[in-house]
Amino acid sequence: MPRPARDSPWQSLFKLAAKQDGLFSARQAASVGCSQQLLAKYITSGRVERVRRALYRIADFPTGEHEDLIAVWLWSRNEGVFSHETALFLHHLSDALPIRAHVTVPAAWKTRVIRIPDEAAIYYGDVADSDRAWVGALPVTSVRRTLADCLCASVAPELVAQASVQAAERGLITAAEIWSAPSINLLRTRLQS
Repeated sequence: MPRPARDSPWQSLFKLAAKQDGLFSARQAASVGCSQQLLAKYITSGRVERVRRALYRIADFPTGEHEDLIAVWLWSRNEGVFSHETALFLHHLSDALPIRAHVTVPAAWKTRVIRIPDEAAIYYGDVADSDRAWVGALPVTSVRRTLADCLCASVAPELVAQASVQAAERGLITAAEIWSAPSINLLRTRLQS
């Protein structure tokens, strides 16, 4: 029985990038068998464009709406999850896109010596699968986790309260969940002060 044909490095790279709005990192290219020389050939031939250091786009893909966020996610080696105010924006619970991309990386990263991109605000913590969602190509904390994170991070209580009401009105969380959440006492206290 013949073996199924393996994808070429180009096919593998294209499939990977297609899931990330056409973007990929140099590390990801290497992981699918695309050597530095082959990547250079793709750039020279116009198949790939260099976006910034170690970040590339398949030339036929248009610039994505959230390319800056995907770049931060790729920096986190696909381990980060957008959270806090960035997650509020991605869930359409706030109109304001924060100046910096708020991303939670695994708690084990606290001990790493890393260069954090200027456009990122980093939080350390483990995000359970049940607290994750996807907005397009972006991993994001669930609505419930986002609201709790914002409360704990001292985001303006009025913004969190407004986002909570919107989330309940849209059926993303129940009104009972708002009032039964442990973090709601913090919100009540803050609103009363």
